[in-house]
Amino acid sequence: MSSPTPVFDALRDALRADQPVALATVTDGLGVGAKLLVRPDGAPAGTLGTTDLDRVVRRDALGALAAGTTVTRHYGAHGEARESDVTVFIESFAPPPRMIIFGAVDFTAALTRTAKLLGYHVTVCDARAVFATPARFPMADEVVCAWPDRYLAEQAGELTARDAVCVLTHDAKFDVPAIVAALGTDVGYLGAMGSRRTHAQRTARLQEAGVDAASLARVHAPIGLDLGARSPEETAIAICAEIIAQRTGRAAPSLRDGDGPIHR
Repeated sequence: MSSPTPVFDALRDALRADQPVALATVTDGLGVGAKLLVRPDGAPAGTLGTTDLDRVVRRDALGALAAGTTVTRHYGAHGEARESDVTVFIESFAPPPRMIIFGAVDFTAALTRTAKLLGYHVTVCDARAVFATPARFPMADEVVCAWPDRYLAEQAGELTARDAVCVLTHDAKFDVPAIVAALGTDVGYLGAMGSRRTHAQRTARLQEAGVDAASLARVHAPIGLDLGARSPEETAIAICAEIIAQRTGRAAPSLRDGDGPIHR
C-alpha cells in the first residue's frame, strides 16, 4: 500500500482551490486504508491495490461526485460487481450546487432565502440595473446585472445536473432567450414562472426559436409543485420541493402536469 501523503496533499490543494474531488478509501477487506483520489479532470492520485479496482472505483467515484453524494460500495479484488472482497467508502467533496434565478422580482427574494437554507450557491441575474442590486437580495451570493442568455453563455460549461435555473422574469424578451440558453447546458432543473396561458404563449415562441419537443419537456412550467402556494414564500417552497422531487426521483404533483387555473 502506497503512502497516503501525496493523496492528502492533492486533496488539500483541491479543497483550497474549491475544485470538485472524491476520496475513495478501503474500509474493509483487502488493502484496508488504501486511498484513491479522483478528479473530473486530471489523473487520480494513490491506488487501492490493483489497476482494475482503481479503474472501476474511479468510474463510481466520478458518478458520486457528479451527484454530490457520499456512498459505500463493495467489489471483488479486481473491481468485480456483486462481490464483497473489498469495501470502499467514496466521499465527495463538491462545491455547493448552484441556483441561478433570472428576474429581480419579489418572488426572487423568497426563493433566494429558501435555496440558501438548502445549501445552494445563489446567483440573481437581471438586465435592469435599478432592480439587480445586492441591497434588494442580501442573501444572494451574487447579484449580476446582465442579459440572461449572455450570462448563461459564460456559465454553460460549469452547470451540472446538481444545479438549477429558475426563470422568474415573466417577460418574453427575457425568459425566452434565458430558457433557450439554459437548454444548451447540462443544468438538472429548469423552471419558468407564469400562468398556463403565459406558458402556452411562451412555448409557441420557443418553438419558433427552434426548440424541439424533447427540449421543451425539460422545462418545468408553470414552475413548482401544485401545493396551492400563493405568497412568495409559499411559492419558493413549492419550487424547491419540485427540485428535490426531481433530484430524488419521487413522484409529486407538479403544476405543469395539471390543468385549469394555478390559483383556485
